Amino acid sequence: MENCIFCKIVNGDIPSAKVYEDENVYAFLDISQVTKGHTLVIPKAHKENIFEITADMAGPIFEAVKKVADAIQSAYSPKGLNLLNNNGETAGQTVFHYHIHLIPRYSTEDGFHPVFKENNGNQDLPAIAASIKAHL
Repeated sequence: MENCIFCKIVNGDIPSAKVYEDENVYAFLDISQVTKGHTLVIPKAHKENIFEITADMAGPIFEAVKKVADAIQSAYSPKGLNLLNNNGETAGQTVFHYHIHLIPRYSTEDGFHPVFKENNGNQDLPAIAASIKAHL
C-alpha cells in the first residue's frame, strides 16, 4: 500500500532495525522500545488487520513470532513476554498494517502495563461461547 509506513519499511524505503526476514514475514525493532528488545512481526503483504489475514498467511507469521520470541529469550533472558495485537482503531491500532508486538518483560515495573478488567459477573458465558462456536 502506497502510504503505509510498514510497507515502506518492507520495501526498504524507510530504514529499520531488522531482526528477521523470510519470503513472507519481516520483523524489526519497534522504534518506541517499550522494553529492550520490543519487536514487531509483520506480513510482507499489506493486510490491515487479523480479519484480512488468511489461514495460509497465519502459519508463517506465527512461525516467525516463535523464532523471534526464542531469539529474544536467548539474547536478553526476560522473565516474560507479552504478545500484543490491536485490530481496528477502537482496539488501539494506530498503524493499519497487521503487526504483532513482542514485548519482553523484565519486571512488573518495566514500563509496560496491559489493562485488563475483571468480568463483572453479569455475562452469560455459555451463551457467548455458543454464539462464537456457531460461526466456526
